[in-house]
Amino acid sequence: MVSQRLAGFSDEVVVTLRSSPNLLPSCEQPAFSMTGSAKLWGNVNVVARCANEKRYLQVNVQATGNYVAVAAPVARGGKLTPANVTLKRGRLDQLPPRTVLDIRQIQDAVSLRDLAPGQPVQLTMIRQAWRVKAGQRVQVIANGEGFSVNAEGQAMNNAAVAQNARVRMTSGQIVSGTVDSDGNILINL
Repeated sequence: MVSQRLAGFSDEVVVTLRSSPNLLPSCEQPAFSMTGSAKLWGNVNVVARCANEKRYLQVNVQATGNYVAVAAPVARGGKLTPANVTLKRGRLDQLPPRTVLDIRQIQDAVSLRDLAPGQPVQLTMIRQAWRVKAGQRVQVIANGEGFSVNAEGQAMNNAAVAQNARVRMTSGQIVSGTVDSDGNILINL
């Protein structure tokens, strides 16, 4: 059960029972399931079921796998690239929360603070690069059933791809839409 939830993150999992063994259900093969917690490793709660018997147990899950770490210093506002990050292998349960496990997550990312070599990259340390910047002239494309309207306006806020941007149209009207990969603002009607 734990190994299935960690598939793709960890290839080495060790589970240790922290609850007293006398709390285990009386049947030979209880059915185990995770509680609603999104936590995949460290101290987690599991439910052990046998027929009409249900027990809550605490286990410790140690997981080993790959995570993204800084390979060369990155200054605040600097772009993360294959040259300044690397995949490291280690105990995932001992890393800070929200550590990046998939190197694709840092594609087009910008550092929010100075990063030192060896440091695990956390989602709170990075953001996606702005595709649209406040004050920039942008193309607004409104699509509806059987029609499409294009107009130009001025972005009112910074936004990355797939984020919302507000735009002041030449008429003074303010609209909002989603930024596409070309820097256009899309509005679906």
